[in-house]
Amino acid sequence: MERGSEGPFKRLAREVAKFGAVGIVGTVVNFAVSNLLWHLTSLQAVRANVIATIVAIGCNYVGFRYFTYRDRDKSARTKELSLFLAFSLVGLVIENGVLFAAIYGFGWDSSLQRNVFKVLGIGIATLFRFWSYRSWVFKALPVEDGELPEAGAPAAGPFPEPAPEPQPRPKQHVS
Repeated sequence: MERGSEGPFKRLAREVAKFGAVGIVGTVVNFAVSNLLWHLTSLQAVRANVIATIVAIGCNYVGFRYFTYRDRDKSARTKELSLFLAFSLVGLVIENGVLFAAIYGFGWDSSLQRNVFKVLGIGIATLFRFWSYRSWVFKALPVEDGELPEAGAPAAGPFPEPAPEPQPRPKQHVS
């Protein structure tokens, strides 16, 4: 079966699965680095978590570019990387904001509590990252005639442009 002949839900499910696989690797890296820093250094919890998140962002970019979104537009890598870093920074703020609120707002600072709120922060940030990466960073390639558009491919702008009106055919002269 050709790629263009599968339904949009199947394509979206495949994309979510690939995004999730890369995300699991990034999450393992994130947890490993943060827990190592929490237990082996005297860094403050949120500062150590920011470092762990940055390491995971680097791993995730490689996974997303070369696995999840390898079939997406590669023509503007500098713009892609800039957008990826910008949206990743927002995700970093979301993830670490949840941890910051738990530790400094509520005093929940045990190892277990840190990890629970880290999971919560990563979960919220992941929803934002999935939407932003697929909509803005790893754009779908233009659709060829006869193919279905990529599931979730963003429109050219916030409002779809109206279809052009059909032009009348020129009259043919028979000799």
